[in-house]
Amino acid sequence: MPAQDCSLCHDVGGAPVYRNSLLRAVIVDDADLPGFVRVIVNEHVKEMTDLDVAARLELLRVVFAAEEAIRETFKPLKVNLASLGNVVPHVHWHVIARFADDAFYPQSIWGVRQRDTPSEFLAQRRAMLPMLRERLLGKLGGA
Repeated sequence: MPAQDCSLCHDVGGAPVYRNSLLRAVIVDDADLPGFVRVIVNEHVKEMTDLDVAARLELLRVVFAAEEAIRETFKPLKVNLASLGNVVPHVHWHVIARFADDAFYPQSIWGVRQRDTPSEFLAQRRAMLPMLRERLLGKLGGA
């Protein structure tokens, strides 16, 4: 996929939380999955090994900071880390809070929907998104 056709080259990909010259971290607006952070390389790069070692380490530092912030904020059953790129071949990581009551658990979030999460649980988790943002910023040293 050429850069001009890449959605991650032309769309921020979520609500911006952090950005540097290499990457950005955003909170994904997913009604079923509050507590979903995407870490996206700014440049159109297809594979992790297209990045130099320092860039790979910086990318993983931000992914791990997102995981820690999600764990501290939501206390999820599990955090999923995924870097697929089959549909959008642009290096990006999904960092996703998972709960036994989420719409897809125990399947991946791209799997078959298993249930509807009670709206009160979703509302409680959405209310925690500002705290997630602050924790992530704190781990990454500001904006």
